[in-house]
Amino acid sequence: MQEIVFATNNQHKLEEIRRIVGDRFNVLSLEEIGCHEDIPETAETLEGNAWQKARYVKEHYGYDCFADDTGLMVDALGGAPGVYSARYAGPGHDSKANMSLLLKNMEDKEVRTARFVTVIALILGGKEMSFCGKVEGTILDSPEGDGGFGYDPVFRPDGEDCSFAMMSADAKNAISHRGRATAMLLDYLNSI
Repeated sequence: MQEIVFATNNQHKLEEIRRIVGDRFNVLSLEEIGCHEDIPETAETLEGNAWQKARYVKEHYGYDCFADDTGLMVDALGGAPGVYSARYAGPGHDSKANMSLLLKNMEDKEVRTARFVTVIALILGGKEMSFCGKVEGTILDSPEGDGGFGYDPVFRPDGEDCSFAMMSADAKNAISHRGRATAMLLDYLNSI
């Protein structure tokens, strides 16, 4: 089975991707290749951050690699938290604090439309490709459900009657931003 590195130490993301990829590739984490340093994410865009991470792994560890960056873009907040979604409430990557700050900033907002966007950057066999998945939805008034991670409890995707946090992993992956970007990645991998 071909090995490929997913440039993350986020166990939730790793489990989601491994579940979606199945047995097509052996997906390794940063920890599994001995990468323990914080890879810079200093770009102004999701795509820029994804490329920064993928190129870092390829240059420093030599593995074919893919990396993602995900953001929640809220219309009433001018697209925030966007590229800063993971550290919206500070550098600690505290999901509960991020969600609390988002809900506080949305208290007086009537327009609650938002979208999750995931960009995946792939370096494979010397070739570079990127894939973008999006899902439109609404920011809820309060958290619903205890599944998922990040902003899942306060995001209801369009066409659904519950938050991402109330869906099964398979149901979420079938329609999520990461699921859509990963499906494009898999289509590409299966075509080569």
